[in-house]
Amino acid sequence: MAGKVRVAIVGLGFGAEFIPIYQAHPDAEMYAICQRNEANLKKVGDSFGVARRYTNYDELIRDPNVDAVHINSPIPDHAWMSVKALQAGKHVACTVPMGTSVEECRQIVGAQKKSGKTYMMMETVVYSREYLFARDLYDRGTLGRIQFLRGSHQQDMDGWPDYWPGLPPMWYATHCVSPCLAILSDAVAATPASPKPNIALAESVVCHGSGRIREELIKKYNSPFAVETATFKIKGSDVIAEVTRSLFDTARQYRESFDVTGSKVSFEWQQVEGEDPVLHTRGLPEPQIPKRVKVPDFAALLPEPIRKFTGAIHDATHLSFLQGAGHGGSHPHLAHHFLMAVQGKQPAFPDAGTSANWTCVGICAHESAMKGGARVDLPSFA
Repeated sequence: MAGKVRVAIVGLGFGAEFIPIYQAHPDAEMYAICQRNEANLKKVGDSFGVARRYTNYDELIRDPNVDAVHINSPIPDHAWMSVKALQAGKHVACTVPMGTSVEECRQIVGAQKKSGKTYMMMETVVYSREYLFARDLYDRGTLGRIQFLRGSHQQDMDGWPDYWPGLPPMWYATHCVSPCLAILSDAVAATPASPKPNIALAESVVCHGSGRIREELIKKYNSPFAVETATFKIKGSDVIAEVTRSLFDTARQYRESFDVTGSKVSFEWQQVEGEDPVLHTRGLPEPQIPKRVKVPDFAALLPEPIRKFTGAIHDATHLSFLQGAGHGGSHPHLAHHFLMAVQGKQPAFPDAGTSANWTCVGICAHESAMKGGARVDLPSFA
C-alpha cells in the first residue's frame, strides 16, 4: 500500500509501549486506540494525544480509516480478534501466542489467505538485540556449523489475570521456540529478503511434564505440570532443539534465554537477568574458553526517528505506561518490520503459516506431555 499506514492499537497495558514508536515512525499514523476500560482509554489517549478512541472492537474494525490493527489483548482473545480483523480487511499484528489450539491457528491462516492481508505474530525474541547478535555471528560464520539449540522461558505468573492460573506452560512457548527456528531461517528478521525466503519449520515434538502445581491451579486447564521440557525435530535439518517452560510453583528468576551450540563458537544468552551473554570459543585453553560480551542495540537497522526506542526510557512523561526498551529493545524492530510488510517491502516475519508452526510446537508439546511423552507430528499450514 502507498502512503502512511494508519495503525490502531488494541489493548493498552503492554500495548501502550508501541504508541510512541508508531507516532515517530515515518511510515505510520498512530490513528486509534481501543480498550474496554473507558477510564484507562481516556488516560492513555490524553497522555499520548491519540484522539480516535474505541471501547468496542467491532466498531474499531468497521472504521474504514484503519489500515492495520496491533492486538495486545489477553491470550484468549488473540485468535478471534485476529480472524475478525482479517475478515474486515485489516492487516494484523498480534502479540504471542497466535492462539491456544491448532484449530485457532488454522482459522487465522485461512482468514489471512482469503483476505490477502498481512498477518504477523509480534514475537519479541527474534527482534531482541541478543537474538540479532547471535544471528549476526551465525551469518558471518563465527559460530561455524550449528550443532544444537536450546531455549528457556521461566516466569512466576502468580497474581496475574484470571486466565493465567494453571495455564499449560507450553501453550505460551513461542519466546523459547521461535529463536531456535528463526536462526535456521533466512535472515528476514534483520534484513530485506527474497519474496519467498527459506523458513525453518518444526516437524515433530516430544515433551515430558515434570513436577506438580497446586491442586487449585490444575482445575481450569487440567494441566498438572510445573515444568514442561520438549525436544523438536526441524524439517530438512540435522539439528534438534530443546525448550523448557515453567509458569507456576518453581523457584526461578524470570528468564528468556537462547543458546546456540556451534562447531567453532557457542553463544549463551543468560543465566541471571542483566548478565552479559557468554561466547565459548573452541580450541582455547580451558580457562579462556568463556568470555562475556557486550551486545549492540542494532538501532542502525531502523529509521532514524525510532532508533531511540531500542535504549532506555526516553520520555519521563509516559513512565506510567512505558517499561523502557522492553524485551531486548525489540519493540521498534517489530513495529518497523510489520510496517514494511504491510507496505509490501518485505515479507512478514513470522507470517501466518510460520506463526502457526511456532505456536503449535508448544500446543503439540503439551499434548505430548499429557500422553506421557508420545511423539506428536505438527500439522501442516502450507
